[in-house]
Amino acid sequence: MVTRKRNDRERLRVDGSIWITVGGDRLGGDDRVELLRAVEEHGSITQAAKAFGMSYKAAWDAINKMNALSRTPLIERAVGGKGGGSTHLTDHGRKLIDRYERVDAIHQRFVELLSEGCMDLEQEFSLLKVLNMKTSARNQWTGKVSAVRAGAVNDEVEVSLPGGQRVAAIITRESTQSLGLKTQLEVIVLVKASSVLLTTDLQGAKISADNRMEGEVLSVTPGATNAEINVKTADGLEVVAIVTQGTVASLSLAPGVAVTAFVKASDVVLAVLS
Repeated sequence: MVTRKRNDRERLRVDGSIWITVGGDRLGGDDRVELLRAVEEHGSITQAAKAFGMSYKAAWDAINKMNALSRTPLIERAVGGKGGGSTHLTDHGRKLIDRYERVDAIHQRFVELLSEGCMDLEQEFSLLKVLNMKTSARNQWTGKVSAVRAGAVNDEVEVSLPGGQRVAAIITRESTQSLGLKTQLEVIVLVKASSVLLTTDLQGAKISADNRMEGEVLSVTPGATNAEINVKTADGLEVVAIVTQGTVASLSLAPGVAVTAFVKASDVVLAVLS
């Protein structure tokens, strides 16, 4: 039996479209929005129907239904005049098209993210990863809560990452309750690069940080006073640290150098989907 590698055109993908409804009745989607746009462009339902490749009756029925469903008319007709009258969108109609285009752009981007992030059946599905939340924290990992240990004032929350790494976070009891944290809940772990400590020699070292990640330097990007250090741990987790140029020199940081990254539990921020 010969197996062949699937190319991009054969990959599983997600597709979809959106439409506007009023009281459960469909006002329209791409096709009807395009028809409204054609009416505005040509100033005539007859010409819009021709440009759209449909009969005048079908175009009029569609527009009439949209007008009936909309709380405010979408088109207006001017009778008489040199050209024998015309048909144009109302301000409400123009706003509807503009809002639909904005929402549709977001929808298409979301569908694209779903296709890129969830249709590889060999990988675990993670909606949080698909959404790719943008924050100022350079380190952003997804995982599941594996334990919640209640304290008098603060709670310790343990999160298991896909590669097996466990990260501890210290947050207030109020935060635990407001986020609804419980075991198996999917969360996003955020850590600022400036909160990551690095060392190349643990002999005799006493460090109070709760989270320890061993790996090696992937890259060093120097700046004016600081440098960005990319570290990859043994279980595949990528960690970004910002250290001074002096630290780079004293630790001889360079690609391939074995390092240990530390993060205090109090410097870990947790986020969930609202």
